[in-house]
Amino acid sequence: MGTTPHLRLDTEVMAANIAAMAAHAANLGMSLRPHAKTHKCPQIAARQLAAGASGLTVATIGEAEVFAASGADDLFIAYPLWADATDAARLRALTETGVRLSLGCDSIEAGRQLVGLPAEVLIEVDSGHHRSGVAPAQAGILATELTEAGLPIAGVFTFPGHSYSPATRKQAAVDEADALGAAATALRAAGIEPRLVSGGSTPSAQFSGAGVINELRPGVYVFGDAQQVELGTIGFDQVALTVISRVVSHAGGRVICDAGSKALGADRAPWATGYGRVLDHPEARLVALSEHHVTIVWPGALPELGSTVAIVPNHACNAVNLADDYLLSTGGTWPVAARGRNN
Repeated sequence: MGTTPHLRLDTEVMAANIAAMAAHAANLGMSLRPHAKTHKCPQIAARQLAAGASGLTVATIGEAEVFAASGADDLFIAYPLWADATDAARLRALTETGVRLSLGCDSIEAGRQLVGLPAEVLIEVDSGHHRSGVAPAQAGILATELTEAGLPIAGVFTFPGHSYSPATRKQAAVDEADALGAAATALRAAGIEPRLVSGGSTPSAQFSGAGVINELRPGVYVFGDAQQVELGTIGFDQVALTVISRVVSHAGGRVICDAGSKALGADRAPWATGYGRVLDHPEARLVALSEHHVTIVWPGALPELGSTVAIVPNHACNAVNLADDYLLSTGGTWPVAARGRNN
């Protein structure tokens, strides 16, 4: 069982999730480029690639370095990089190992930092999340500027992050398709054919717009988490990752376990019912979270002191980044190799 708390990975459920998303993308006629920031694990990436993924999406240069070292050879860093001399040297070193590298960009100023690197650029557009990205209609102008600066343009991408709300999953996919379609049209008007029109999030993937988008980049689907359950994206039977935590107290007639924010992560969306869910007891509610303890209101007979509980974290990505390894349902461990590689 291992010491608690620890991450437990059900490899059978994970394999089913990987296969299901691969089939979904294939049925839509889209390539699949999973976001590896969720799992940070070369063994899991290898299984996604073996199932047909065209490459990997990563969040940082450090993550790219970890996955390149494990043999991944087609990587997209999906945010607008500002590459100083040190970053540029690291990016060049990646390509010298044979990696096909793509980089995000949303300004000519950032683009000038990338000139001379053997990498393609995808222009980020804002499809409603309002984080980074240019307005779709401006993508052609930026593409022209970047091309004149000497950068090869592979296409456009977006992250429909506003899909993380129970009421907006489908609308976010519509917004995504509209924004990417407009951005692709803007590039064509500028004489640049976008090879890649890339989008996708786990909550919106079900509704992604075939005929407009040709690449999906979901991440959390590989594990599932409490957010995805409460969004209606998945059921508890599709949750592959849990935090195994020990019951240490029955104070106040509640269940106190030894997994707090330093194991589960502290994410809690305004619409979430608590700080996670209990895998086999959906009626339980995680009502309070401290650094090393979680308080659970548990209807009915309480689990025995010293017993363990499988907690589904709200946000799998955060829980993974707090752990060193996965304890596998089949025995053994896999490392969270890209943990802490945040730059």
